Amino acid sequence: METTSQEKLVGTRVKRTEDPRLLTGRGCYVDDKQVAGVLHVAFRRSDQSHARIVSIDVAAALDLPGVVAVYTAEQMEGMVKPIFATSRMPDYHPTAIYPLARGKVRFVGEAVVAIVAESRYLAEDATELINIEYEQLPVVIDPEAAAEEGAPLLHEDAGTNVLVRREFRRGDIDAVMAEAPVKVGGRFRFHRKTALAMENRAYLAEYDQGRRSLTLYSSTGSPGIVRDALVDILDIPGNRIRVVAPDVGGSFGGKGSLYPEEILVCAVARQLGRPIKWTGDRLEDLSSTSQAFDETVDAELALDADGVIQGLRCSVTGDVGAYSIYPWTAGLEPVQVISFMPGPYRVPVYHGKVRAVATSKPPTGPYRGVGRPTSTFVMERLVDMAAHRLGIDAGEIRLRNLIRPEDFPYKSAPGIVWDRSGFIECLRAGRDAFGYDELRRKQAAARAAGRWVGIGIASYAELSGIGSRISASPGMPINTGTEIATIKIDPSGSVTACFGIASHGQGLETTLAQVVADELGARFEDITVVQGDTSVVSHSTGTYASRSAVLAGGAGTLAAQGLRAKLCRLGAFLLESHADQIDIRNSVVTARDSGKSIKISDISHAVYAQMGRIPKDVIEVLEETQSYDPVWGTTSSGTHFAMVDIDPETFTVRVTDYLVAEDCGRIINPMIVDGQVHGAVAQGIGAALYEEMVYDARGQLLTASLVDYVAPAAPEVPDIHVLHLESALAATIGGFRGMGEGGTIGAPAAIANAVSDALTPMGIEIRELPVTPERLFRLIQQQSSANQEN
Repeated sequence: METTSQEKLVGTRVKRTEDPRLLTGRGCYVDDKQVAGVLHVAFRRSDQSHARIVSIDVAAALDLPGVVAVYTAEQMEGMVKPIFATSRMPDYHPTAIYPLARGKVRFVGEAVVAIVAESRYLAEDATELINIEYEQLPVVIDPEAAAEEGAPLLHEDAGTNVLVRREFRRGDIDAVMAEAPVKVGGRFRFHRKTALAMENRAYLAEYDQGRRSLTLYSSTGSPGIVRDALVDILDIPGNRIRVVAPDVGGSFGGKGSLYPEEILVCAVARQLGRPIKWTGDRLEDLSSTSQAFDETVDAELALDADGVIQGLRCSVTGDVGAYSIYPWTAGLEPVQVISFMPGPYRVPVYHGKVRAVATSKPPTGPYRGVGRPTSTFVMERLVDMAAHRLGIDAGEIRLRNLIRPEDFPYKSAPGIVWDRSGFIECLRAGRDAFGYDELRRKQAAARAAGRWVGIGIASYAELSGIGSRISASPGMPINTGTEIATIKIDPSGSVTACFGIASHGQGLETTLAQVVADELGARFEDITVVQGDTSVVSHSTGTYASRSAVLAGGAGTLAAQGLRAKLCRLGAFLLESHADQIDIRNSVVTARDSGKSIKISDISHAVYAQMGRIPKDVIEVLEETQSYDPVWGTTSSGTHFAMVDIDPETFTVRVTDYLVAEDCGRIINPMIVDGQVHGAVAQGIGAALYEEMVYDARGQLLTASLVDYVAPAAPEVPDIHVLHLESALAATIGGFRGMGEGGTIGAPAAIANAVSDALTPMGIEIRELPVTPERLFRLIQQQSSANQEN
C-alpha cells in the first residue's frame, strides 16, 4: 500500500470552505436558531461589587403580561447542583458555581434574578420591576490588600482571598543575585482586558420530555467540557445530553469555560418543558464574560558582564476576580505566568512564586496565550533593560542567551521541556527579513531630526498540542490530552469526518479536510467535516491551547489511514489484485499491476447496496475511529519585530512596521496560518496600546461600552509580514505544531520594547501595559521632573 501520488493538499493555500456561508450571511449562529415555543431570558444583574442580598421582590415582574417565570437562587434550589473547578494543586481553594448569586453578590454584573418571558423585550422590561435590597459589604477590589491577613473575604468557606499559591525553585537565587555584576528589575503591570469576540455569548436549550433528553446550542469552544459538567449539575446521563456549538463568532478563550447562564437555560428548559434562549448584549459581555491578565510582577534578572543570564526571580500577584472559573481554575492565568517566565532562554537559576487573589471583579479565565503574554512582556523587558545597561544590541543579547539547537530537549527551571524549535533561527531569519540593520540607521536619522522612533524585539516559546502528561491548566484532573476522530464513507462515496473539537474562526473545517484528503486519497470536495457536536464522538474537550491541528489532525490522520487500509483491501478484491498494489488518488482506487481502477463511490456502493458481491470474510464497514495523544505535546516559537513612531504632542504610539518569524512546524494551510497570525498580532497591539478594563475603587466598571473600551481598528494595525520556518519536524503525527496564540504572546512585548527604545534617550523604561497616551504622558512628565531635580 503506497502513499498516493496525488498533489498533497497539506501545505497549500486551499480556500476556506466555511467562507462562502459565513461571508454571505448564511452562517447559523445560536441566535439565528428559531424554535417553536421558545421563551427568552433576561437577567437582573448586580449593581454592587460586594453586598449581601437582603431581599428580592419579584411580584411586579411576575404580574407583567408575557412573563412566564422568575427565578432567584432560592427558586433554583433542587434544580441544579453546584459545580467546583477542582485541582490537585496544594494551597488551592475552589469556589462553588451556581446559576444565580446565592446569599451575596461578588461583582458588578453577576446575575441575581432570571426573568423568563415570551420575548426578550418583555423579559428586559420585567427586570426593571424587580426590587433588590442589598446590604453593602467591605470593598474587595485591590488584590494586594485582599491578600492581607484580616482582609474582608469574598468566600468565607475558603477562609482566604488567596485562592492559589504556587512556587518554583532551581538553584540558590539569593547567592546569584548577591554575586551578579549586572542586575535589572522592577515592578511590571499588565492590566485587565477582555476577549471581545464579535459574537456575544448565546445559549439555547431544548428539553425533550418524552425522551428526557437535553440539547444545548452554545456559543462555546468547549462543548465536551460543558456536556460533561451538565451531567453532574443536572444529574442527567451523558447519552441524554447533547451540546452543539454551531457557527461561533470568535472566542479567544472567552467562550472556553462553563458559564452560569448555560446552566440556567438548561435547568429552566427542563422544568418548564419549553425551549429557553439567552443572547447576551455587549454590556453583559463586557461585565460578565471572563477577562484576562491583571497581573503585577516584581522581577529581577541577573547577568554576567558579557550579558549572559545567571538567574531570574519573580513574584506575581494575579487578580483572578470573584470565582475560580470552571474547569480551568483560578490558577490558569497566574500560574502559567511563572511557569513560562524563563521563556526561550537558558536560565540556570530561577525562583518564581505566585498568588492568585480573589477580588470583586468578573473571573479571569483563558485568553489567547494564557499567561505567556505577561511572562513574555516581563522577560523581554528585562532582557532589553539589560541590553541598555550593558550597551549591547537587543538582538545580540538574545543570541547570547537563547536555547541553542544542541541544547534540545531543554528542561526549564519550572519543569517545562522544550523540544527542538527554531528559537535562534527565528531571531536570525526575522532580523534579516525585517531589515533590522537598515532600520537602525533610519532610526538614528529620525532621532537626529527630533522624532521618537523605536525598534522592539520579542522572542517567545509556547507549549502547543499538549498531550496527557500535562494538564491544560495546572493540576486540573480533566483529560485534555486526547482527541477522537471518526471517518466514514456512505453509499454515495461521500466522506464524513467527525471531530469533537469546535471551530470558532480557525478554519478547522478546511484544514482537517486537507489532512483527511491527503491520508485517505479522497477528493477534497468529497469530504465534509463535522465538528462542535458532542454526539459525533464519545469524548472531546474542545478547541483551546493551540491543540486542534495537532490533536484532531493526528486523530484524523490515524482514522484516515485505517479507513484507507480498508479501501485498499476491498479495492484489491474488486480489482482482482493485492492490497500492496493499490493506489488511491482523487477518490479513484487503482491497481498498479493491472491498471484497472474503480471509484471509492463504487466500492461503497458494492459494500452497502450490492448484496453478495463481496464475501462475508472480505467485506468491511467503511468507518474508522481513532484517538490521538501526543503525550508531551510540542514547542512552537517565534520572534516579533516592531517599529513604532510616537507623536511628541499627542503621545500616540503608531506601529509602522511589523514582522513575525515563527516556527509552527509543518503548515497545513499557509493562508489560514497567516490570517491567524495577523489577527493575533492585532489583538496583541490592542493589549499593548489600547485595551483595558477599568474599575473604580468601588468595583464599578468604567469601560462598559465600546465607546470607553478601546480596541484597535484597521488604521491602527500595520501591514504584518510573516516568515515561516520549519527548523525540525515536530515529534507529532504530521509534524504539526500549534500556532493560534503566538501573535498575542509576542506582540505586547515587542511593542513595549519598541516604545522603550524610542524613549531610551530620556531614560524611560516601559513597565506597564497598555501604553496609553495618558500613561505615556505621565511617565514622561515624571521622568522630566526627576531629571530636573537631579
